[in-house]
Amino acid sequence: MAPKSNTTADERLNAMAPSSPTIPNEHSFVAGRVGIVGLGLMGGSFARGLHQGGREVYAWNRTHSTVELAQIDTIDGELTDDVIPTCELIILAGYPQVSIDWLTDMAPKISAGAIVIDAVGVKRLICEKCQAIAKGRPWYFVGCHPMAGTQYSGFAHSRANMFHNAPLVMVPPADLDDLSRVDLLDRVERLVEPCGFGQFTVTTAEHHDEVIAFTSQLAHVVSNAYVKSPSARVHKGFSAGSYRDLTRVARLNAPMWTELFLDDADNLSREIGILIDNLQQYKDAIDAHDAGRLQELLAEGDRRKREIEGR
Repeated sequence: MAPKSNTTADERLNAMAPSSPTIPNEHSFVAGRVGIVGLGLMGGSFARGLHQGGREVYAWNRTHSTVELAQIDTIDGELTDDVIPTCELIILAGYPQVSIDWLTDMAPKISAGAIVIDAVGVKRLICEKCQAIAKGRPWYFVGCHPMAGTQYSGFAHSRANMFHNAPLVMVPPADLDDLSRVDLLDRVERLVEPCGFGQFTVTTAEHHDEVIAFTSQLAHVVSNAYVKSPSARVHKGFSAGSYRDLTRVARLNAPMWTELFLDDADNLSREIGILIDNLQQYKDAIDAHDAGRLQELLAEGDRRKREIEGR
């Protein structure tokens, strides 16, 4: 958690860096009110967690029936044009382009001093586009990525505890001074506090996309490709934990992951190339019945895993 300030909320808003627009004392948002754009797995989980934690939550979704369903027990109402200016926090939780398009259209309606964050799995494209939209406006955009989820998608699979103890990666604006950046990130942490994040990681958009290509995207590619073996059709009665672990994320939202993969194509392609090279070494050793080389490769992987995990 970022260090706490003894100043008031209005004083902290006005303490932003000179490169940012001046924030009037009489901001129009309702303190703590949240607007969510997209009620899929991520947006729905944000809505459930924040609402359960006492936040006032409003939401927009392309399929309006989902908003109607959420109004039963998850949100306080629809995120309409007249509600947008009353939100202190707006969360973009749709596909990358949907999030960018919504922010482009609604940017003039967002209140001075408000914060917009996103939940998209890539950061370079989102931060570049959304920071450009925010430039010269009296509100702030912070790129975010909650490191949690399931192999399922949609509002029906969202959970209030989805983010409990999970990391939240944050990419702050580059044009703020250090004090203003800390203050802005502190506000984000306090606004999403009911979600129960266990760690906040501050990074750049470039570093995020480099790492996420390995930790998330490559895992989905491998899992999705693995189940294409003809042997997968006859696994029942022959599979246990290894099969379940490796195939968990083979089930995915193909349109969304296509967009994410292509938005991070350079990093993901590099990681796939590294994996192919490594797999080729195992195949060559097995084809040659080279027990010494194969054992060496296996021991190296085991050693690397232990080093990474610190044991």
